[in-house]
Amino acid sequence: MLENVDLSLVDWSRWQFALTAIYHWLFVPLTLGLSFLVAIMESIYVKTGNAQWKRITKFWATLFGINFAIGVATGIILEFEFGTNWSNYSWFVGDIFGAPLAIEGILAFFLESTFIAVMFFGWNKVSKKFHLLSTWLVAIGSNLSALWILVANAWMQYPAGMHFNPDTARNEMTNFWDVLFSPVAINKFLHTISSGYVLASIFVIAISAWYILKNRELQLAKKSILIAAIFGILSSVFAAFSGDSSARLMANKQPMKFAAIEGLYNGQGGAPLVAIGFMSNEPDSSKNYLKNFTIKIEIPNLLSYLAYLDKNAYVAGINDMIHGNAKQGILSAYEKIERGKIARETLKDYKIAVKNKDSAKSSELRTKFEDKSFQDNYFRYFGYAFITDVNSLIPSVPITFYSFHIMVFLGFYFVLFFILVYIFAVKDSLERRRKFLWIAIFTLPLPWLASEAGWMVAEVGRQPWTIQDYLPTMASVSHIETTSVQITFWLFAAIFTTLLIAEIRIMLKQIKIGPKEGGK
Repeated sequence: MLENVDLSLVDWSRWQFALTAIYHWLFVPLTLGLSFLVAIMESIYVKTGNAQWKRITKFWATLFGINFAIGVATGIILEFEFGTNWSNYSWFVGDIFGAPLAIEGILAFFLESTFIAVMFFGWNKVSKKFHLLSTWLVAIGSNLSALWILVANAWMQYPAGMHFNPDTARNEMTNFWDVLFSPVAINKFLHTISSGYVLASIFVIAISAWYILKNRELQLAKKSILIAAIFGILSSVFAAFSGDSSARLMANKQPMKFAAIEGLYNGQGGAPLVAIGFMSNEPDSSKNYLKNFTIKIEIPNLLSYLAYLDKNAYVAGINDMIHGNAKQGILSAYEKIERGKIARETLKDYKIAVKNKDSAKSSELRTKFEDKSFQDNYFRYFGYAFITDVNSLIPSVPITFYSFHIMVFLGFYFVLFFILVYIFAVKDSLERRRKFLWIAIFTLPLPWLASEAGWMVAEVGRQPWTIQDYLPTMASVSHIETTSVQITFWLFAAIFTTLLIAEIRIMLKQIKIGPKEGGK
């Protein structure tokens, strides 16, 4: 029972998973984008026969390989943690959540690992076209890997294509295509990979800018910058549009998260969007979540339009979802808790009836779980039965608010940055714009910051849920010793930090060495 849950165990398990995920995501987006940039560059080489493009391709492929190898290690550990630290979660939804992860391992990772050997060691051993095909398959495999993992994550945000089996007390998949093609899954995949493409483009531009400043590898740098600028413009604009769709889906599927990203406590029609805002240091008396703004610049009606494509639409605030709003048809958290308890008690009574071999009673109760009305009005709030404090349903507003606004601000900056890079590259004036080249270098860490901020919005913003409305975090942990999680937390922190330092050092060494002469 939850009364016996060690909350420190929950906190340490969350911190360990967050640590692994944050480090893992330092490597993944570069893999997603750089793999396609390498494939594009090799396509130009095969099309033109220009040996300079082969040299360029092999240089960026080397940096891709370094990042890929280290990124795999953190990804494996991340998946193992579902079984070691979150076994209750894995039990409750393993039949659904495990399917996309299994496909990722069998299909996508197999595709990557098979053709990456040809990509790196097949030069001059296989035909140009087959080698090019291998490079494209590695890029496709890398992004397919992301697809299945993001489908699994999106299902946690918006459960679809499932049915609860009261006999096993587990959720089972009823429609694989509903899981794969849910609007949240599609949008999350498109927005996430496009952010990876943005990051990789800036990576190529920043390193190329360094070469120009050092008056080295000028042809490689200029050609690489032009390709990366075009790729970056397309990716950053697409990321902005997919981000807009993400916000609209959030408003409909996760309204509490949507309210948190704007610090919106009291809902309103024609709600304004906070363009720039700084929250006060005075915490709310009911919980350590900040309510008031010391500085706030708003754009009238834009939040309503962003959420519902209607500038006068009502946008629910945090207080609406805690205390309810009958006029807007919003149930209070207290009502959802009561309905969740009814669903949980129904399951408990069913288990007792089955144990006592009371077939009439068990048949009656099982019919309830098959009834759509019971599913829609009671079982959909099953997770609320575990909630003892309604304030725990409010995610960290400051973290969610600032993360969202940092991500959005940087997203607009990237669009402008790529446009300027493209203009300067086409005019062949980069060598004369030394200040801008330094700006390009200092821009390098920003896409990582934006990407991690996006995941903060996605994961912190949906707390306290591991599965939205069905299973809270505190009911998902494994029954293990807190000390074991603490030990592995610090062990992983040391290992991941070492891996990160190793990657940076190897990358810097390889960049200083530069490409091999003649592309051999």
